Amino acid sequence: MTTITEPPRTPADQPLDRPHEQPLDQEALQYHRLARSAERFRWWKPLTVGLVATIAYLLMLATFLIVVAVAGLAIPGLWETADHFLNDPVEDLSEPGTYALGMILVALMLPAVLLATRVLGARPVGLVSSVAGRIRWGWLLRCVAIAGIVYVVAQLGAAAVTALRGESLAPRFDSSHSLALVGLALLLVPFQAAAEEYLFRGYLMQTLGAWFRHPAIAIALPVPLFVIGHEYETKGMVDIAAFAVVAGWLTWRTGGLEAAIALHIVNNVVVSALGAFGFVDLNATSSSTTEFVASLLMTVGFAVVAVKVADRTGIERVRSLTP
Repeated sequence: MTTITEPPRTPADQPLDRPHEQPLDQEALQYHRLARSAERFRWWKPLTVGLVATIAYLLMLATFLIVVAVAGLAIPGLWETADHFLNDPVEDLSEPGTYALGMILVALMLPAVLLATRVLGARPVGLVSSVAGRIRWGWLLRCVAIAGIVYVVAQLGAAAVTALRGESLAPRFDSSHSLALVGLALLLVPFQAAAEEYLFRGYLMQTLGAWFRHPAIAIALPVPLFVIGHEYETKGMVDIAAFAVVAGWLTWRTGGLEAAIALHIVNNVVVSALGAFGFVDLNATSSSTTEFVASLLMTVGFAVVAVKVADRTGIERVRSLTP
């Protein structure tokens, strides 16, 4: 009697795994693909993270407003400021109370995104920060220093141009709110800027990267949403879009949010400080061509220097996985 044995199965004969049931690029994932490292990944999981983050944000927002309402009974003028902020379409960011409320309402997105990622996202939760699974504090502080130098040089150049035109460079101390605004900027802007980066260059980039392999899609598609959140005229919108593209590219190129967060923090702190002393109008929705070009040069200049430093110091760009 002859026994017929089944020939060994070759790799081509093996059943194909469905793409939504196991992570791609098992040996190494770039930043925008890190959501696929989640255990038992499914294509819809990033959407549930966004839903939970939205619910968490709304609950935090409601809680914060209740706290403000209760505190308003004891602190004169607090509730009036909050009511004006919520109901007046024209916000005066040169007023410290309005400025603080605006920063806090944006900053609340940060714990919402991190909480939702903690509950349903990839492990560790720090993967939304970088390929290292955490914020690389040394690299973040180095990027803050780089951005600070770039902005100081740019502002000195702008001051020199202003002086050559014969315009006054004297700061205006006529507002009693100047020091308060600077203090609030230093205290709140890091959280506000980080919140926007974790949402637009963190959650949204990784959500799109879970579905699309090419980084250009993950970088470009969140840009319109980021632009819509800023009310400026055409040059201002172009500037914001350029900032979003550069921030997204830096996040992919350096394997984490640190460079984008640093650029965002320094930009907003510098603008707030200049506005506090009357050098710029914090409520302006338009800008001159000179300001537009200067802003673009600062953004691109920071990106060029930051990437060179990242390459020289060997900053991780991918996360290695064990199949």
